[in-house]
Parts: sequence; C-alpha cells; structure tokens
Amino acid sequence: MPTSTAASSDDPRPLVLTTFTVLADIARNVAGEHLRVESIIKAGAEIHGYEPTPGDLKNAASASLILDNGLGLESWFGQFVADLEVPHAVLSDGVEPITITNGAYSGKANPHAWMSPTNAQRYVDNIVTAFADLDPANADDYRANAEAYKAQLRSVREDLVRELAPVPENQRALVTCEGAFSYLARDVGLREAYLWPVNAEHEGTPKQVVATIEFVRDNKVPAIFCESTVSDKAQTAVSEDTGAPIAGKLYVDSLSGADGPVPTYLDLLRFDTHTIAQGLTRP
Repeated sequence: MPTSTAASSDDPRPLVLTTFTVLADIARNVAGEHLRVESIIKAGAEIHGYEPTPGDLKNAASASLILDNGLGLESWFGQFVADLEVPHAVLSDGVEPITITNGAYSGKANPHAWMSPTNAQRYVDNIVTAFADLDPANADDYRANAEAYKAQLRSVREDLVRELAPVPENQRALVTCEGAFSYLARDVGLREAYLWPVNAEHEGTPKQVVATIEFVRDNKVPAIFCESTVSDKAQTAVSEDTGAPIAGKLYVDSLSGADGPVPTYLDLLRFDTHTIAQGLTRP
C-alpha cells in the first residue's frame, strides 16, 4: 500500500488527512474503499519541526477530516488547523502515556505511542469513531475493517515478543538516538537508553553522549541503533568509544516509499524488531 497519494480532483470520496505517513497507513486499513486518505508529511520527512507549505494548507481546506497523533508530537499542528473549519481527531486519546524523565522534556508525555502495537489498537478504535461520525452510512464496514486490522496487530505483537525472547536478560537493553521506543520497549520487556528524548534543535550534546556511553559500558550493551530521519553522528561517537556497533537503522516517524523496507506500519514494526533482535544477539 502506498504511503501517500496525490490529491485527485476527480475522486469523489471524502478526503481524510493525517499528519504523517504511519497514521495514514493505519487509517487506510480502516477506511477501505470509502475514503481517500493522504499524509500531510511525505515519506522520509521529520515530524516534530515540520513547516507546512501553502499547498498543505490548500489541501487541508478541502479535507473532510484531519487526524493527528497528539501528545505534543506535532508542534506545528495547532497553528496549522487554527483557521481551518475542518473537524479533527486525536488518535492517541485513551493511551496510557509514558512520562519523559530527563532533559528539557522532563515531565511531558513521550509522544511516540504508535510504536506499541497494543497502543495502535487504541488508535484504530479512535479512527473508527471518527470515520463513523464522518460517514455513518459505512460505519459497519469501518468497524469490520478495524477488527480485521486489530487481529493483525495482535499477531505482530506476538511475533515481536517471540523474536525478542531469545535475547539474554543482561543484553535486553535498547540504545537509540531518539527516545522513540519507550512504548515498544515496555511491550516486549527491554530496558531503554537514548541520546535525546524527542527530536529537537539540540541533539547529541556532550552530556547526552557521555551518559549514553556510560549506559552502554555499564550494561555491556552489544549493539546500538539510530533512526532513519536523524543524523547518526552522535551515536557514531558512542559506538567508537564503547566498541558497540551501530547495528542498523530503525524506522519510527516515517514509512519508506512503496519499494523501501517499511512501506506499511506492520512492516515497520517487523523490520525494527528483527533489526533489534539481530543486533542484541550478535556474538
């Protein structure tokens, strides 16, 4: 399934916009054939500091519904919708947030709740509610699509737990650039460390690098990781100092193109888990 579609003036279906590609893919699985779902942010782009274009605003003005993640993820979103008379739904509503405990974001909710396939089922339920309100005539189809997709999410979660089960207890530590894996780590029983909690202007500071180096050394972490939409420069310094290799690129905020490694959200979860498991079980 493609990660985004171009606006089509001859498509009579109501237009639903999501803030980024992961949400668009989830929403398409619920929408089926009844709605046209597009992502504002295209594949490969970074979410947090995104600057909407005039074209984004024009497209949004013609939308019937806009879906955002919430939890402070899209810092630009409030201003984006301020002058739009378009209903929107927050997909993380009802998720139990994990609180960030360090840095400038200390005390705030970690916004990356979709990285848990358990939480994603809540996202699906919120999408069903929003779609049924928008298009009551097809509400039964949305509910049926949602149940089928939630069954896939449960299956993926079982696969994740099974693939990570062989990782020895002393190696069950996930070290990344951004703290985007807290919810996945909670789901599958991994300790977590990261350079920065949320992508911001100040990433990979000397203090962050030193703290991460100490964690890797103290826990004898066999491999570390970085995300696809950020620079791995600071993580490379951690790798060079500790000897723990960067064992792969992880996907969080964006799907790949249709021909890439993570064209769908389910693919993203499977790819990341396999990459993590391979890195943590390396000889």
